[in-house]
Amino acid sequence: MYIVRLISFLLVLLLSGLPALAEPVLSKFLNETPASELVDGADAYAPIQQDHPVAGVLKAGETVGWAFVTSDFVSTTGYSGKPIHTLVAVDKDARVIGARLVKHSEPIVLIGIPDSKMKALVEGYIGLDLVAEADSGGTAHELDIISGATVTVMVIDDSIVRSGLKVARALGLGGLKVEAAAQGPRFEFNPEAPAARDWMTLEGDGTLRRLSLDVGQINAAFAAMGDPRAAARALTEAPETTFIEMQAALVSHPAIATALLGAAEAENLANWLEEGEHAVAIVGRGLYSFKGSGYVRGGIFDRIVLIQHDVSVRFRDRMHKRIVGLAPEDAPEFLEADLFKIPADVGFDPTQPFRIQLLVQREVGAIEKVFTTFDLGYQIPASYLRAVAAPAASEMPDAVVEVTDQDESAAHQALWKRIWDDKTPQIVVTAAMLAVLTLVFFFQNFTTRNARAFFWFRMSFLAVTLVFLGWYSNAQLSVVNLMALFGALVSGFSWQAFLLDPLTFILWFAVAAALLFWGRGAYCGWLCPFGALQEISNRIARALHVPQFTLPWGLHERLWPLKYMIFLGLFGVSLMSIEQAEHLAEVEPFKTAIVLKFVRAWPFVAYAAALLMAGLFVERFYCRYLCPLGAALAIPARLRMFDWLKRYKECGNPCQTCANQCPVQAIHPTGEINPNECVNCLHCQVLYQSKTICPVVIKKMKRRESVGAAPAPRNLTGHPNNLKPQTLE
Repeated sequence: MYIVRLISFLLVLLLSGLPALAEPVLSKFLNETPASELVDGADAYAPIQQDHPVAGVLKAGETVGWAFVTSDFVSTTGYSGKPIHTLVAVDKDARVIGARLVKHSEPIVLIGIPDSKMKALVEGYIGLDLVAEADSGGTAHELDIISGATVTVMVIDDSIVRSGLKVARALGLGGLKVEAAAQGPRFEFNPEAPAARDWMTLEGDGTLRRLSLDVGQINAAFAAMGDPRAAARALTEAPETTFIEMQAALVSHPAIATALLGAAEAENLANWLEEGEHAVAIVGRGLYSFKGSGYVRGGIFDRIVLIQHDVSVRFRDRMHKRIVGLAPEDAPEFLEADLFKIPADVGFDPTQPFRIQLLVQREVGAIEKVFTTFDLGYQIPASYLRAVAAPAASEMPDAVVEVTDQDESAAHQALWKRIWDDKTPQIVVTAAMLAVLTLVFFFQNFTTRNARAFFWFRMSFLAVTLVFLGWYSNAQLSVVNLMALFGALVSGFSWQAFLLDPLTFILWFAVAAALLFWGRGAYCGWLCPFGALQEISNRIARALHVPQFTLPWGLHERLWPLKYMIFLGLFGVSLMSIEQAEHLAEVEPFKTAIVLKFVRAWPFVAYAAALLMAGLFVERFYCRYLCPLGAALAIPARLRMFDWLKRYKECGNPCQTCANQCPVQAIHPTGEINPNECVNCLHCQVLYQSKTICPVVIKKMKRRESVGAAPAPRNLTGHPNNLKPQTLE
């Protein structure tokens, strides 16, 4: 935690003199999306408004709607940690007349889900009545879930509804107005309010609210969906069997926390919550779990979401604590009891009504599911509140504008801070890996002294790189990152897109520093998950006696430029279209082999598998000849300030040991190490000190042994020079 806060503090200092973290992206997507593709019959866009990132949609010069991007108004962060951008248009009646998914970075969506299916889902929001959504609290429409992309679809749904309501209220569309609650709360917690100590009374006075569903109700709900597959898979338990009984209470009020959790746990809860944060306790029992198991894989509790007006809170694993025991003696036995934190920056008002929406799923195929939702409504009883005076009318306009500006600035910063806080364990492990690797490079003479110990250290480090950085954290750098950085520098740089992915941000900073000290090999040889996968698989192949091939030096030297040509080609395409360049960047197998773990369409899997197969016979085949990222890093690596790899004057002439044993043939026959191709595996430094392989070391040892074994010269008395003759007394 201290490491994360230190990094966050340094970043705040770094960013304090820069422009706002997130500039509106509307202009970018309006330029890329013709008005006719967003709204049928439209022919142009009006200029973007000065006070809101909204542009009129024109048809024959008449405004028929207003276009906006969801990410300009609400948080749309999905699994990737990056925003999901949806271009939406609404008319004067606050109806959605256009919706288009314009950009996302969700790797999970690519698992067997065509991009056309996601775009069709978004276009299905055309016709959505935002007035009805405001009246119903966002439940007037059916949520169409795509199996395998539950969280992503729910984020898109949430962002379209909430941003649409914000735009409609800001522009006064459909008669919607900015809610009075936005002017400031009319009530606040009364810390002196008491709470009952028995469960029955807490239920009776509304401190606890309940959602109870039996098997018969669930079967009826799925049958009403009109999907015969869902009806055919009805639950077979008795209709009166409890499917789920879920109860909730707002435990950020100290009296409620003490009543439900006990004094000690209430104090722990208060220490867990920071200023402005709230917490809700949810308990449940029955056949169905409100938590599920999705949070174990993705860190998101995808079965529940807290909704209040335009506020929607999806809980993550870092916002969760288990309840060990309930304080009331008459509390029922529950299978699940948990606390969920509500962040301070989401705009949640604990004095206003809210609801916990429960997502219920039913399998209708091997990998396909259908979904329906139920709501647990909650309003904290008035006995826990006290009225507060409203601000003077004369002070309202200036105060509101000032708070809004501060809130927007804080929201941008709070978003990436929250993501960094959620990633604390991964950040700590990554920082430890970088620290260990730095020590290895600085003290390479010591670390490479024992060949066997260094070999197993390297294999262990590469295994951690593959499993932790790659398959677990998806921290695989890509040439796409470099193209995005260049595009940002050209079109208007913003730090937020890079800060939303903490591990990628940290690794790129580490790579930038390493390029000055050691060249590209620090990343390519040690921190690249796909490079680690190649080397580990090649070592296994060697253990199984798979034959290894060494390309003739002339051919090997002429294949080197291929990766530079690929990189320059991608870079050239990115100048015209970054999206097209991202598609062509599939020449990198990283997404398939690391991010998606080979769960992808067969052509991509076959391509990645072919590269790995080639690597079984020619170690790091892809790294040597095809990797555009390696080529991109090699270019600035020419600026490195130090040459750490030690060589003897005999290297290359006559000794060819290192050149023959270099895993990637980065050593010329004349003895020079090519820094553009070296991956800093330090194998040559192991050989540099080897007493059994290096001819120079062996020769020095023999010379020392011969000097030590030669008889010492004697003086005229016949005694050795270093001894005095003994005398008889």
